[in-house]
Amino acid sequence: QVQLAESGGGLVQPGGSLRLSCVASGSIFSFNYMAWYRQAPGKQRELVASISSGGSTNYADSVKGRFTISRDNAKNTVFLQMNSLKAEDTAVYYCKAVKLPFTYWGQGTQVTVSS
Repeated sequence: QVQLAESGGGLVQPGGSLRLSCVASGSIFSFNYMAWYRQAPGKQRELVASISSGGSTNYADSVKGRFTISRDNAKNTVFLQMNSLKAEDTAVYYCKAVKLPFTYWGQGTQVTVSS
């Protein structure tokens, strides 16, 4: 059983930055890919960014150029660097790991962008 623990959320002003971390209980090297999703109140959960085991990345159009996903295999950690934050980035951010045929989710971390 894989456990994922997110951290790094909080309250930030528009234009500010945050870095989210997702620590896995096992080696992330064996995962097919890992990703960050977010869910705002009253909305469906949506993909923010993903990174494959080979390092290929993918981003939602709404965050391209502002967010960067990266991984540190030695620390079993995936990061999401979020810059130029906007009010519409406010959501609970979830870490997801896929090791086929299984999918694992973290508990989420709240990000609030407000002045």
